[in-house]
Amino acid sequence: MLTNNRFILGLSSGDQPVEYPAFKKDFAGRAERFREAWEMIRTPTDQDKRFAKFAGHHYGKLDGSIDMVPKMPGLDRLPMVAIGRARQDFGWLANTADAWIWHEVRPEDTGKIVRVISERNKDHTWHPFGYANFVELLDDPNAPAQLYNNIYLRGGSKALAEYWESQRQLGLSHVTINFKPTRRPFNEVVQDFSENVLPKFAD
Repeated sequence: MLTNNRFILGLSSGDQPVEYPAFKKDFAGRAERFREAWEMIRTPTDQDKRFAKFAGHHYGKLDGSIDMVPKMPGLDRLPMVAIGRARQDFGWLANTADAWIWHEVRPEDTGKIVRVISERNKDHTWHPFGYANFVELLDDPNAPAQLYNNIYLRGGSKALAEYWESQRQLGLSHVTINFKPTRRPFNEVVQDFSENVLPKFAD
Protein backbone atom coordinates (compact mmCIF):
# COMPACT_ATOMS: atom_id res chain seq x y z
CA MET A 1 0.00 0.00 0.00
CA LEU A 2 1.28 3.48 -0.83
CA THR A 3 0.40 4.78 2.63
CA ASN A 4 2.12 1.94 4.51
CA ASN A 5 -1.19 1.01 6.18
CA ARG A 6 -1.75 4.54 7.47
CA PHE A 7 -4.87 5.20 5.40
CA ILE A 8 -8.04 6.00 7.36
CA LEU A 9 -11.29 6.68 5.53
CA GLY A 10 -13.51 9.44 6.90
CA LEU A 11 -17.13 9.59 5.77
CA SER A 12 -19.70 12.34 6.24
CA SER A 13 -23.30 12.63 5.12
CA GLY A 14 -23.06 16.33 4.24
CA ASP A 15 -25.34 18.96 5.71
CA GLN A 16 -25.94 21.54 2.98
CA PRO A 17 -29.34 21.12 1.25
CA VAL A 18 -28.12 23.05 -1.79
CA GLU A 19 -25.57 20.31 -2.59
CA TYR A 20 -28.02 17.44 -2.97
CA PRO A 21 -29.78 18.42 -6.22
CA ALA A 22 -26.40 18.24 -7.98
CA PHE A 23 -26.41 14.48 -7.32
CA LYS A 24 -30.17 14.05 -7.74
CA LYS A 25 -30.47 12.95 -4.13
CA ASP A 26 -33.09 13.66 -1.51
CA PHE A 27 -31.79 15.67 1.44
CA ALA A 28 -34.25 14.13 3.90
CA GLY A 29 -33.05 10.57 3.26
CA ARG A 30 -29.35 11.17 3.86
CA ALA A 31 -29.16 9.25 7.15
CA GLU A 32 -30.27 5.97 5.58
CA ARG A 33 -28.08 6.48 2.51
CA PHE A 34 -25.10 7.18 4.76
CA ARG A 35 -25.53 3.84 6.55
CA GLU A 36 -25.91 1.98 3.27
CA ALA A 37 -22.88 3.68 1.73
CA TRP A 38 -20.88 2.78 4.83
CA GLU A 39 -21.87 -0.88 4.55
CA MET A 40 -21.28 -0.87 0.79
CA ILE A 41 -17.67 0.23 1.38
CA ARG A 42 -17.15 -1.98 4.42
CA THR A 43 -18.26 -5.19 2.73
CA PRO A 44 -15.61 -5.59 -0.02
CA THR A 45 -12.78 -4.03 2.03
CA ASP A 46 -13.01 -6.43 4.99
CA GLN A 47 -10.02 -8.74 5.05
CA ASP A 48 -12.08 -11.91 5.49
CA LYS A 49 -14.63 -11.16 2.76
CA ARG A 50 -13.69 -12.42 -0.67
CA PHE A 51 -15.97 -11.89 -3.66
CA ALA A 52 -18.48 -10.41 -1.27
CA LYS A 53 -22.19 -10.00 -1.89
CA PHE A 54 -24.18 -6.92 -1.02
CA ALA A 55 -27.68 -5.72 -1.90
CA GLY A 56 -28.68 -2.12 -1.29
CA HIS A 57 -31.56 0.19 -2.06
CA HIS A 58 -29.56 3.25 -3.11
CA TYR A 59 -26.17 2.17 -4.49
CA GLY A 60 -26.68 -1.04 -6.38
CA LYS A 61 -25.34 -4.45 -5.44
CA LEU A 62 -22.37 -6.80 -5.38
CA ASP A 63 -23.24 -10.24 -6.75
CA GLY A 64 -20.06 -12.03 -5.64
CA SER A 65 -18.41 -12.04 -9.07
CA ILE A 66 -15.74 -9.42 -8.31
CA ASP A 67 -13.30 -8.79 -5.49
CA MET A 68 -11.45 -5.73 -4.30
CA VAL A 69 -7.65 -5.97 -4.11
CA PRO A 70 -5.40 -5.39 -2.40
CA LYS A 71 -6.93 -5.77 1.02
CA MET A 72 -5.38 -3.95 3.98
CA PRO A 73 -2.35 -6.14 4.84
CA GLY A 74 -2.01 -6.75 8.55
CA LEU A 75 -5.44 -5.26 9.30
CA ASP A 76 -8.81 -6.95 9.69
CA ARG A 77 -10.53 -4.17 7.80
CA LEU A 78 -10.22 -0.67 6.41
CA PRO A 79 -10.35 1.84 9.30
CA MET A 80 -13.44 4.02 8.84
CA VAL A 81 -14.27 7.16 10.81
CA ALA A 82 -17.62 8.94 11.00
CA ILE A 83 -17.15 12.67 10.43
CA GLY A 84 -19.89 14.71 12.05
CA ARG A 85 -23.03 13.18 13.50
CA ALA A 86 -24.30 12.08 10.05
CA ARG A 87 -27.77 11.90 11.66
CA GLN A 88 -26.83 8.60 13.33
CA ASP A 89 -27.74 7.63 16.87
CA PHE A 90 -25.16 7.06 19.57
CA GLY A 91 -25.63 3.29 19.37
CA TRP A 92 -24.51 3.27 15.75
CA LEU A 93 -21.57 5.58 16.44
CA ALA A 94 -20.54 3.47 19.45
CA ASN A 95 -20.48 0.17 17.57
CA THR A 96 -20.26 0.60 13.79
CA ALA A 97 -17.83 3.47 13.22
CA ASP A 98 -14.24 2.66 14.17
CA ALA A 99 -13.99 6.22 15.51
CA TRP A 100 -16.00 9.42 15.54
CA ILE A 101 -14.89 12.99 14.83
CA TRP A 102 -17.48 15.65 15.71
CA HIS A 103 -17.36 19.45 15.79
CA GLU A 104 -18.58 22.39 17.88
CA VAL A 105 -18.31 20.35 21.07
CA ARG A 106 -18.53 22.23 24.35
CA PRO A 107 -15.45 21.28 26.38
CA GLU A 108 -17.58 20.45 29.41
CA ASP A 109 -19.53 17.90 27.30
CA THR A 110 -16.54 15.83 26.22
CA GLY A 111 -16.63 13.52 29.21
CA LYS A 112 -20.39 13.00 28.86
CA ILE A 113 -20.07 12.05 25.20
CA VAL A 114 -17.26 9.58 25.89
CA ARG A 115 -19.32 7.99 28.68
CA VAL A 116 -22.37 7.62 26.43
CA ILE A 117 -20.28 5.94 23.72
CA SER A 118 -18.85 3.55 26.30
CA GLU A 119 -22.29 2.77 27.75
CA ARG A 120 -23.83 2.12 24.32
CA ASN A 121 -20.93 -0.03 23.13
CA LYS A 122 -21.71 -3.73 22.70
CA ASP A 123 -18.77 -5.10 20.71
CA HIS A 124 -16.26 -4.58 23.55
CA THR A 125 -13.97 -2.64 21.22
CA TRP A 126 -12.67 0.86 21.88
CA HIS A 127 -14.27 3.41 19.55
CA PRO A 128 -12.34 6.66 20.12
CA PHE A 129 -13.97 10.08 20.06
CA GLY A 130 -12.46 13.30 18.78
CA TYR A 131 -13.45 16.67 17.42
CA ALA A 132 -12.29 19.44 15.10
CA ASN A 133 -10.76 22.78 16.05
CA PHE A 134 -9.91 25.78 13.93
CA VAL A 135 -6.68 26.89 15.61
CA GLU A 136 -4.92 30.22 15.76
CA LEU A 137 -1.53 29.62 17.34
CA LEU A 138 -0.32 32.93 18.71
CA ASP A 139 3.35 33.84 18.86
CA ASP A 140 3.20 34.47 22.63
CA PRO A 141 3.52 30.98 24.17
CA ASN A 142 1.86 32.21 27.37
CA ALA A 143 -1.22 33.71 25.70
CA PRO A 144 -4.32 32.14 27.31
CA ALA A 145 -6.46 29.66 25.41
CA GLN A 146 -9.79 31.08 24.28
CA LEU A 147 -12.55 29.06 22.61
CA TYR A 148 -15.15 30.71 20.37
CA ASN A 149 -18.34 28.99 19.16
CA ASN A 150 -16.96 25.71 20.54
CA ILE A 151 -14.74 25.28 17.49
CA TYR A 152 -12.36 28.26 17.05
CA LEU A 153 -9.48 27.94 19.50
CA ARG A 154 -6.75 30.54 19.87
CA GLY A 155 -3.86 30.90 22.26
CA GLY A 156 -0.16 30.30 22.83
CA SER A 157 1.51 26.91 22.62
CA LYS A 158 1.60 26.38 26.38
CA ALA A 159 -2.08 27.15 26.89
CA LEU A 160 -3.22 25.08 23.91
CA ALA A 161 -1.25 22.07 25.13
CA GLU A 162 -2.80 22.45 28.58
CA TYR A 163 -6.28 22.82 27.10
CA TRP A 164 -6.02 19.64 25.03
CA GLU A 165 -4.46 17.77 27.93
CA SER A 166 -7.45 18.67 30.11
CA GLN A 167 -9.70 17.36 27.34
CA ARG A 168 -7.66 14.18 27.06
CA GLN A 169 -8.24 13.59 30.75
CA LEU A 170 -11.97 13.61 29.97
CA GLY A 171 -11.52 10.94 27.29
CA LEU A 172 -10.83 12.93 24.12
CA SER A 173 -8.68 10.84 21.79
CA HIS A 174 -8.19 12.90 18.63
CA VAL A 175 -8.23 16.51 17.50
CA THR A 176 -8.54 17.51 13.86
CA ILE A 177 -6.64 20.81 13.54
CA ASN A 178 -7.17 23.45 10.89
CA PHE A 179 -4.67 26.34 11.02
CA LYS A 180 -6.70 28.43 8.58
CA PRO A 181 -7.33 31.33 11.03
CA THR A 182 -3.61 31.72 11.82
CA ARG A 183 -2.07 34.96 10.55
CA ARG A 184 1.53 34.04 11.29
CA PRO A 185 3.76 32.57 8.55
CA PHE A 186 2.68 28.97 8.13
CA ASN A 187 6.20 27.49 8.41
CA GLU A 188 6.63 29.33 11.68
CA VAL A 189 3.33 28.01 13.01
CA VAL A 190 4.14 24.41 12.08
CA GLN A 191 7.55 24.62 13.72
CA ASP A 192 6.10 26.17 16.88
CA PHE A 193 3.38 23.54 17.03
CA SER A 194 5.71 20.62 16.38
CA GLU A 195 8.25 21.77 18.97
CA ASN A 196 6.02 23.08 21.74
CA VAL A 197 2.66 21.29 21.49
CA LEU A 198 3.03 17.88 19.87
CA PRO A 199 5.77 16.63 22.23
CA LYS A 200 3.29 16.95 25.10
CA PHE A 201 1.29 14.15 23.50
CA ALA A 202 4.11 11.92 22.30
CA ASP A 203 2.80 8.94 24.25
